[in-house]
Amino acid sequence: MLKTLVNAWKVADIRKKIIYTVLMLLVFRLGSHIPVPGIDPNQIKNILGQGTLFGFFDIISGGAFRDFTIFAMSIVPYINASIIMQLLTIAIPSLEQMAKEGEEGRKKIAQYTRYMTVVLALIQAIGMTIGLRGAVINPNFLNLTIIVLTLTAGTSFLMWLGERITENGVGNGSSLIIFAGILARIPNMIYTTIQYVGAGTANIFGAIAFLIVILVMVVSIILMSEGQRRIPVQYAKRVVGRKVYGGQSTHIPLRINMAGVIPLIFALSLLQFPQQIATFFPKSAFYAFTEKWLGTNGWIYNVLNVLLIIFFTYFYTAIIFNPVEISDNMKKYGGFIPGIRPGKPTTDFITRVMNRVTFVGSIFLAVVAVLPVIMMNVTGLQLYFGGTALLIAVGVALETMKQIEGQLIMRNYQGFLR
Repeated sequence: MLKTLVNAWKVADIRKKIIYTVLMLLVFRLGSHIPVPGIDPNQIKNILGQGTLFGFFDIISGGAFRDFTIFAMSIVPYINASIIMQLLTIAIPSLEQMAKEGEEGRKKIAQYTRYMTVVLALIQAIGMTIGLRGAVINPNFLNLTIIVLTLTAGTSFLMWLGERITENGVGNGSSLIIFAGILARIPNMIYTTIQYVGAGTANIFGAIAFLIVILVMVVSIILMSEGQRRIPVQYAKRVVGRKVYGGQSTHIPLRINMAGVIPLIFALSLLQFPQQIATFFPKSAFYAFTEKWLGTNGWIYNVLNVLLIIFFTYFYTAIIFNPVEISDNMKKYGGFIPGIRPGKPTTDFITRVMNRVTFVGSIFLAVVAVLPVIMMNVTGLQLYFGGTALLIAVGVALETMKQIEGQLIMRNYQGFLR
């Protein structure tokens, strides 16, 4: 990995892209220190100290939510808009046709994604402002409007920044912004851990055990992200005129974690929706119910989280992976799986294998989501560092290194993923 980075730095073109990416991420970190006007940050920190759902926002935003800066919502609305557009592209035939039109079609879909991002950011900013109105210094209409517009503009700027990184830098811009935000919280977590140990809230052995579990999870995420089940495919020879086509052997790679981090995001959004609604009515019975039964450290929340992650893993995998289409394409070009007849038997075989692989992937995602919560309850460390953030960080790092290595391979360098 280090050798790949050293070789990449020696190439002028890649070096410029890396420098550009770092500078854009520095802009993101600088903006994370510009406060939203009219907000008392001490009240926000008190809310975070109560262990509410906003702890996850603070992790993703790199601490921008704790200080309630212009990037408090981070780039999450853009990620949500991208996922929604991806699902709509599959569900709506006109959007599916647009996606197949090449570069122009992708540009139109990207434009729709931007519009949806602004709408989602505006809705989230309104809900967040209302839910945190107790932290507003002077909660009149003008101040609330300024706060909403500032948060929406901050997310829109991050969307633009991410697109610039994707176009002129290295890696996916929006993913790198989230990655930078997660990494920015690590020093604070280390300091918080030292404070917990010093105050006697947690012991040193618990902190070491928590660190070991995190390291094991990182290694496991890497293995599961790269792991795949390969279904062998043989193509029959075809004679066309004087030329012979086909005859080669290949495989269908079925990734263990094909759905990525999306099931965790869907499950998290669904479970935290009642809590977000409850924050609008802090003195109601509904708020007391959600605090008691749907708290992030409660067993009901985590059991529901596991079940939803398993469901959404199967659901999203079924959307992005179509065994019928793969089987038809194989049959069209003379391909077959050894020992399996073409047509419906091939479809059934691929579906059966995919279901088994998806089951392993869904259980792994559920463990990644729940294990940090269990460790926090056991060790007493309230770091709000969930498995979702860890999965995002490791996945983005792997994807970025693959892109750098791909550019090096085009220049006859050997990378670390041989």
